[in-house]
Amino acid sequence: MAASKHDPTEIWKAFDAAVNMSPAALEQWLETEESKRVGWKGPDGKGEGESVGHRSGRRIVEIRRKRKAELTDEDYVHMRKVVGFVRRHLAQRPANEVTSRWRYSLMNWGHDPLKR
Repeated sequence: MAASKHDPTEIWKAFDAAVNMSPAALEQWLETEESKRVGWKGPDGKGEGESVGHRSGRRIVEIRRKRKAELTDEDYVHMRKVVGFVRRHLAQRPANEVTSRWRYSLMNWGHDPLKR
């Protein structure tokens, strides 16, 4: 029988597999101009100045620095969101992976598709 999509253990495993960047590497990436240029910033393209993915990256760093016992229900909700984003976007692989907005966006969500 398949595990529930709300099972914290299964969510943690999927999140751990999807997020392949360390908190330090993700923080460093989030400071780059490439990171800040990509992602959805609202219907007008401006949003609050920070893309959804960039904001998610900061949240991922916080989650990664917690012990499992410290994770909240809200953390697990975000972790599921991250897993869904990474899975959907990995299915849309472009011809140029190295310097693509696709890769940069995934990296904002904690996943570097070039990291093996």
